[in-house]
Amino acid sequence: MSWGTELWDQFENLDKHTQWGIDFLERYAKFVKERLDIEQNYAKQLRNLVKKYCPKRSKDEEPRFTSCLSFYSIMGELNDYAGQREVVAEEMSHKVYNELMRYSQELKAERKHHLQEGRKAQQFLDHCWKQMDNSKKKFERECREAEKAQMTYDRLDNDINATKSEVEKAKAQLYTRTHMADESKNEYAAQLQNFNGEQWKHFNNSIPQIFKNLQGMDERRTVKLGETYRSFAEAERRVIPIITKCLDGMVSAAKAVDEQRDSTIVVESFKSGFEPPGDFPFEDFSQNLSRTGSDGTISNAPKGERELAPVPRSEAKHTISRGKNKLWLFGKKPKIPSLEDFSHLPPEQRRKRLQQKIDELNRELQKETDQRDALNKMKDVYEKNPQMGDPNSLQPKISETNCNIQKLRSEIHKNETWLSEVEGKQSSRGDRRHSADNHHHTPHGRESPEGSYNDDTSQEHQTPHHTPQHRPAQPAQPNHDPHEFDDEFDDDDPLPVIGHCKALYSFHGQNEGTLTMAEDEVLYIIEEDKGDGWTRARKQSGEEGYVPTSYVEITIEKNSKGAVTYI
Repeated sequence: MSWGTELWDQFENLDKHTQWGIDFLERYAKFVKERLDIEQNYAKQLRNLVKKYCPKRSKDEEPRFTSCLSFYSIMGELNDYAGQREVVAEEMSHKVYNELMRYSQELKAERKHHLQEGRKAQQFLDHCWKQMDNSKKKFERECREAEKAQMTYDRLDNDINATKSEVEKAKAQLYTRTHMADESKNEYAAQLQNFNGEQWKHFNNSIPQIFKNLQGMDERRTVKLGETYRSFAEAERRVIPIITKCLDGMVSAAKAVDEQRDSTIVVESFKSGFEPPGDFPFEDFSQNLSRTGSDGTISNAPKGERELAPVPRSEAKHTISRGKNKLWLFGKKPKIPSLEDFSHLPPEQRRKRLQQKIDELNRELQKETDQRDALNKMKDVYEKNPQMGDPNSLQPKISETNCNIQKLRSEIHKNETWLSEVEGKQSSRGDRRHSADNHHHTPHGRESPEGSYNDDTSQEHQTPHHTPQHRPAQPAQPNHDPHEFDDEFDDDDPLPVIGHCKALYSFHGQNEGTLTMAEDEVLYIIEEDKGDGWTRARKQSGEEGYVPTSYVEITIEKNSKGAVTYI
């Protein structure tokens, strides 16, 4: 059905319809753009996920267990899968989105050309109508003037009082007006004929041809949409075989998991080669007792008839202690509640953690700043090219990013303030400790360093200052039963003393595994600081636990470490 014959009088509606068609095409192009952005982001997130869980490893870190090997195989297949999502995004960008945007520009130019031709034809027809209408009005006006001249002549011709000159003058006027009316009539007839001819051409030639061109343009737009719909689906269909292979590879990796092989690897990795311990021998403490036969004892029985030979206590104890591991090494470290300013940590540990936090916040601030700059650039592009997107749609995201930047800057300032306080108080505490080393005494009272372990002053012990008598050359062993089972460390034998320490500050250990100490209290050192800010110590009563390294002055004995070290 032709627009030219059926819609000859619907120029304005066709103008709106063709504009709607182009808007719909651009809306679909925007949909494709967002769709391919999703694919690109999805692929990027998958690659980042694979990179996160499959970092680069050295040869010593290569996995051996089948479960690990299968997991890394799945990660490899997932990485290939991400590559296919990128292929989908590239196909959609090249064959759908870019093609739609190019075609949209062509449609706009073609539509503008056809509508301009239609408006020109309409303007020319309007011009012809105005000429015809003006000639018609002129003819009407001249006819009225001629009628007036005829009435004036008839009145004077019938008036006996009118002079001959007046009659002649009226007759000449009648002739002039009649002649002008005839000329206007001829002009009006010519203009009418011309207008009718142009109007016929307009509605039978010009407008039908213009509408036919618009119809062809709109139909091509519809065909292009159908082709891009198909290309949109084909971009997904082309990668299905490869994606299926990736999924098959994941299934094959899952089937490759062998629990028996993994168990064998565990045995080969950790077996010690030692024989299991034998039965514990019977310790006979009655062999030195002298009893009579009436007592029913076996003190006089021959040695060959005794089923169990006595074993010295020291040897049995040695066997027991050698056969059992010190399980406390695998126990839980003291748990300390985490605070925002890390004040639950010792000063040095707190300084490190605050510095790490500041570095992390600076990295996040850089990311947010880069994102804000990228959004501003995208907004400028949208403002210059409105067909690519609405610049106002980016404003909420830009505002949110600016808000995040302000929050991060506030957090950085707050953490830098805490860090400055810690560094200042660490310097002050270092000066006090240096003075104590020079004069061999501790300062009066208690001044807890920054980052004390308990902010509640009611839980801190205020211990009066006293001068230590002397530092023992070799601390004595703690006074407790060596066979007593220690619930915290699960150890049979107490650890050897490697030095001693003096408390610079009082500390109230509330957490599991920590040890309470008073200022100037002397403790035994049984394990040095492993780098976590805690030292394992033992009281005179035999109670063991962890104390903050920064709270004590430590001396390591020569006979255990080869030199005396002051911390």
